[in-house]
Amino acid sequence: MMPDKRQPPPSLSLRRLAAELRHLRAAAGLTREDVADKKGINAATLYRIEKARAKPQKRTLIALLDLYEATDAQRTDLLAIQSGSHDRGWLRPYHSELFEEYAAYIGFESEARTVRNYESLFIPGLAQTEAYAYAVVKGVLPTATPKEVERRVQVRVERQALLTKEQPLRFWAVIDEAAIRRTVGSREVMRAQVRHLLQLMEWPHVTVQVIPFAKGAHAGMAGSFVHMDFPDPADPELVYVDTSTGDIFLESEVEIRRYKSMFEHLQAVAEGPNDSVELLAELAEARD
Repeated sequence: MMPDKRQPPPSLSLRRLAAELRHLRAAAGLTREDVADKKGINAATLYRIEKARAKPQKRTLIALLDLYEATDAQRTDLLAIQSGSHDRGWLRPYHSELFEEYAAYIGFESEARTVRNYESLFIPGLAQTEAYAYAVVKGVLPTATPKEVERRVQVRVERQALLTKEQPLRFWAVIDEAAIRRTVGSREVMRAQVRHLLQLMEWPHVTVQVIPFAKGAHAGMAGSFVHMDFPDPADPELVYVDTSTGDIFLESEVEIRRYKSMFEHLQAVAEGPNDSVELLAELAEARD
């Protein structure tokens, strides 16, 4: 038997570094060929760096940061990742008030092709109304300042632009009925939230399924998770798990298979999309 010569998946920190360099180059309005002309960095080498297939040397990274006019904060974070001293990820200045893991999640989500999200207690963030998001953040983070709450809500709402861009994110959500039944904010907030879900379900790239209480125990009761894949097949899939002790990213093949299988099981247990529409419509009417 021939040995398996496949390259191991890149580390999460290397993927974060690659993603940030892609964003910085795009923000500077430069192509890879432009970078090659201006800095003498081979376009093929830059491609490998931006796809997390090669770790840039420190001098190469500094040259790129100079060209992209990176801020001091960006330089500090990205050089720390390059040196291996900042394995917990990076923070873009825009998200500097957020937890590192959440900022990293936003970065990966913005580049994903498909997001599959199971939620047991909340409406998924990509489907939340602003009023619902405000009530959730305020309730989950009771010690947060009004500014922190406002910032988190703003970021959550702006994430939803992924569903309306020219090539929208494909979004498949499975939600436990508990998330629909729980009154977050007020009856009016929940009525508007459920109606918003129904509107989203009219879009061809959005699918929502609900697991009714009557289905009893199911695999998702262990907790919520997100599975995402990316347009480039060379980019390994990711699973994100939000826990009370911190957020976790999983990328090994064994872990990916386990969560993909779990999501397929939840899809089978849940009501189909059409029946879920009927259930949500009944819940919306019940709150009138």
